[in-house]
Amino acid sequence: MSTEASTTLGTFPNPNPERDYTIHIDTPEFTCLCPLTGQPDFASIDIEYVPNELCLELKALKLYFWSYRDRGAFHEAVTNQILSDLAAAIEPRFMRINAEFNVRGGVYTRVVVEHRAADWQAPELVELA
Repeated sequence: MSTEASTTLGTFPNPNPERDYTIHIDTPEFTCLCPLTGQPDFASIDIEYVPNELCLELKALKLYFWSYRDRGAFHEAVTNQILSDLAAAIEPRFMRINAEFNVRGGVYTRVVVEHRAADWQAPELVELA
């Protein structure tokens, strides 16, 4: 059982590829380093995706996030890189990454990025009273 950081993203077959459904993954303990000062940055990374043929394996995702702990990265760059890596691994119908970074110098940063498969249409929103 590996507990080393890894950039390899594990996947498994979507058990219901015929249906659109949303998977939410909350990661409240993401860390990376400020590329200018080397000080740690802390963030909550929330992932929402509609899988196609594959889903993300959670332990591999945890080890992937650990790989950022000693890397310097601007908030915008790291959020976009996470989206690129996850979308490349599973080719979802839709994916949104919401990264909320803790305060640095009195400023909070929130970066939201999205991926949408070219042939996917979002279903109509149903609101129940």
